[in-house]
Amino acid sequence: MNRESFAAGERLVSPAYVRQGCEARRSHEHLIRLLLEKGKCPEDGWDESTLELFLHELAIMDSNNFLGNCGVGEREGRVASSLVARRHYRFIHGIGRSGDISAVQPKAAGSSLLNKITNSLVLDIIKLAGVHTVASCFVVPMATGMSLTLCFLTLRHKRPKAKYIIWPRIDQKSCFKSMITAGFEPVVIENALEGDELRTDLQAVEAKVQELGPDNVLCVHSTTSCFAPRVPDRLEELAVICANYGIPHVVNNAYGVQSSKCMHLIQQGARVGRIDAFVQSLDKNFMVPVGGAIIAGFNDAFIQEISKMYPGRASASPSLDILITLLSLGSNGYKKLLKERKEMFSYLSNQLKKLSEAYNERLLHTPHNPISLAVTLKTLDEYHDKAVTQLGSMLFTRQVSGARVVPLGSVHTVSGYTFRGFMSHTNNYPCAYLNAASAIGMKMQDVDLFIKRLDKCLKTVRKEQNKDSDVSGVGNYDKTEDVDIEEMALKLDNVLLDPYKDASS
Repeated sequence: MNRESFAAGERLVSPAYVRQGCEARRSHEHLIRLLLEKGKCPEDGWDESTLELFLHELAIMDSNNFLGNCGVGEREGRVASSLVARRHYRFIHGIGRSGDISAVQPKAAGSSLLNKITNSLVLDIIKLAGVHTVASCFVVPMATGMSLTLCFLTLRHKRPKAKYIIWPRIDQKSCFKSMITAGFEPVVIENALEGDELRTDLQAVEAKVQELGPDNVLCVHSTTSCFAPRVPDRLEELAVICANYGIPHVVNNAYGVQSSKCMHLIQQGARVGRIDAFVQSLDKNFMVPVGGAIIAGFNDAFIQEISKMYPGRASASPSLDILITLLSLGSNGYKKLLKERKEMFSYLSNQLKKLSEAYNERLLHTPHNPISLAVTLKTLDEYHDKAVTQLGSMLFTRQVSGARVVPLGSVHTVSGYTFRGFMSHTNNYPCAYLNAASAIGMKMQDVDLFIKRLDKCLKTVRKEQNKDSDVSGVGNYDKTEDVDIEEMALKLDNVLLDPYKDASS
């Protein structure tokens, strides 16, 4: 309702009441105006009524929602199901145009405005998270792997002779296949074991650049967030190597936005050397459905080149999801989540350390990994080569998701490349281990329940592998707790194969 509508309403209802309602609406509109003027995430989150008002105002700016619209083209925002229309808040046209995912659509002003505001808010949050000098970013409706592929395809036009991508090894299929899909040959650089940690072998990277020739290398493809005992790559040193040899540098920052350490590495790498783009997942960092990523960088022109490489229009769903989430949380709400995640990392680390010591195992010392932890499974591996994978199956059937067991000697082929010691990021890690991570949104009760179930599973595996040993864990596991889950799990244990065999895909 505009001012004239409110004035007309005063003839039907007491003017004092109407003016009160008008002032209430203005408070909503004030928040919306500030958002459009500043293009930054509000400090405090919006309530749902303000959010829905904003989304409705944007949606009616799209031609498919015009009262008198007459569409005679092949794409006119027609939707057969009203449920589908409501699910998307009636944003039907998507974002971008055929030549640029960031371009404005003439018949979808509301969707275009949504896209611009979303990218502006995401840029603000990336700066808040630690990459203060980032110049540009955009949300793309693809997960991390395909978003990396888009970056590599953009670089192809700048470096037509290049056919190699130098890649410090991380045993995760999506980032590896992103290079294959783009048509390049990955050059795998094995990690160096330093204590318990697997770290970037800088000498091997530089030697490979010299061997292949800088002009033949498309880029260095590095990683921040990863499973322990691998730790984030030495981004500063890699950035310097890339700057010295004139080689682009693309960083896989999949779930690194939630870590101030990962974001600091990117900021420092860009300060001392070269980082062309860094890619991060929406679902892992912002708790939205899978399907979107953020491509960001320090050169606005190059990021715009990547956006123009995307063929055709794109789904607005990931942009809508992250916009709603950020406006609901506000910057203070997101900072609170980041703070809680750090606290949960310390808590999970302490609890895993206590439990591992009770079973003559130990928490691996990986201080450079701010998200993932690893506990040795040496004693299980001594009993039987299948004991480690059995533990993974037992955790899975007891509804523990995300935990990851890594046996010794696994061999796996990905797109024609064979990896020894697959999932451990190296050919011969000294021991089998179990991973757990403290990711954004984790609560203390999640940690406590995980420790209880892990304790019980370790007891069970030990008893099966060594009938004569009397092992007791530290968890005071209540036998009456989770009884339904336990009964179901016991039935599944006998029929379920190792669900972690392809857990890294």
